[in-house]
Amino acid sequence: MQEWGTDLAKMATVNSATVKYTEFLLATASGKVEGVKGPGKLATPFEKTKVAAYTLGAMSPCMRLYAFLGKEFHALLNANEGNHPYTKWIDNYSSESFQASALQNEDLLDKLSVSLTGEELDIIEKLYHQAMKLEVEFFCAQPLAQPTVVPLIKGHNPAGDRLIIFSDFDLTCTIVDSSAILAEIAIVTAPKSDQNQPENQLGRMSSGELRNTWGLLSKQYTEEYEQCIESFMPSEKVENFNYETLHKALEQLSHFEKRANSRVIESGVLKGINLEDIKKAGERLSLQDGCTTFFQKVVKNENLNANVHVLSYCWCGDLIRASFSSAGLNALNVHANEFTFKESISTGEIIEKVESPIDKVQAFNNTLEKYGTDRKNLSVYIGDSVGDLLCLLEADIGIVIGSSSSLRRVGSQFGVTFIPLYPGLVKKQKEYTEGSSSNWKEKSGILYTVSSWAEVHAFILGW
Repeated sequence: MQEWGTDLAKMATVNSATVKYTEFLLATASGKVEGVKGPGKLATPFEKTKVAAYTLGAMSPCMRLYAFLGKEFHALLNANEGNHPYTKWIDNYSSESFQASALQNEDLLDKLSVSLTGEELDIIEKLYHQAMKLEVEFFCAQPLAQPTVVPLIKGHNPAGDRLIIFSDFDLTCTIVDSSAILAEIAIVTAPKSDQNQPENQLGRMSSGELRNTWGLLSKQYTEEYEQCIESFMPSEKVENFNYETLHKALEQLSHFEKRANSRVIESGVLKGINLEDIKKAGERLSLQDGCTTFFQKVVKNENLNANVHVLSYCWCGDLIRASFSSAGLNALNVHANEFTFKESISTGEIIEKVESPIDKVQAFNNTLEKYGTDRKNLSVYIGDSVGDLLCLLEADIGIVIGSSSSLRRVGSQFGVTFIPLYPGLVKKQKEYTEGSSSNWKEKSGILYTVSSWAEVHAFILGW
């Protein structure tokens, strides 16, 4: 503070977010934990150990967060930037000694927790989350003297701007691919080989026959998919990204996907599934951590003027709608294939709407065109596979979630650049501060990578 010429005596009152955190730490260290009976005079060693563990649980987020931030900032410092105003702060928290302190704090917490009950460990977990929440609030409370590129909605004017968020479904939102789920429903609900089928039910294979058929279809798809990818890959890496070249190559993958779907329909594995079973499976479907919360925040924020579209190869749009409706997300627009039903029983046929990368990007562009140009449109696409590649590149901002090796392999070979979101935003912030436009450009050949929906949430919506 002295180096900066700041007189602490003349400083304004302490920030309320700071007070909240320090008071929380002091209360925890004195044994005052919400919902827990006070320890009295800490008569026994066990009670002292428990309070010490609680205190370390409340301290660990601060230690780990600062150790993490210090390392991240230090890695991004440019030697040509001269004397950075926060050099001392960054050097301190990125130092090996501070990294060791954070680790020592966590090691001690582990040792003190050995003798605690499950209920007491739950309390430590709650304290940890509460401490991290207070830390985030502390950072969010600090005034910013410069314009920023994040969160994305900060510069969003609902009256004149329109935010359109597109997302893939399978393995972007879900943990398991929907085709495997639909096949499993068919297998589980199919009659056993020695059972007679009801007269009013469509003729279908036994569960054993279905499982064998599905196994063969899956194996054939996997083998031929890799062969298809290899068939259109350029022999040498493309230096300069060209969207049209990639589009042309992915037409071959589109033909493959359509042939694969035709085989599934002809096999009859999707015949005889009850619509109610599909909806129940959708409601129980496990989605990626943070996915549902993100969409809920977007949809429920009426002032945001944002629209959400789900584009998917999924054979049955009802499965997608059920998975989101269970979280109150009926407002999402779903673009997918659809089962045909006769008296709520699937016929085995599919209404083919979105089967391939070309179909997907066509649905993407058709959706954008419907919004018109009466407002400034900003499109974001979130996806995880080769099938999403064209949409990711067409969007103003393309975000790759997960670690699909085939997506990166194909993209890289065609000149696409993959940049981790955080350092990518730091670079864009520096350019913005130096006077460059904060605009995002579609078809730039640059895609941003994230490992979780938490990063997507922080980037678009902030805290």
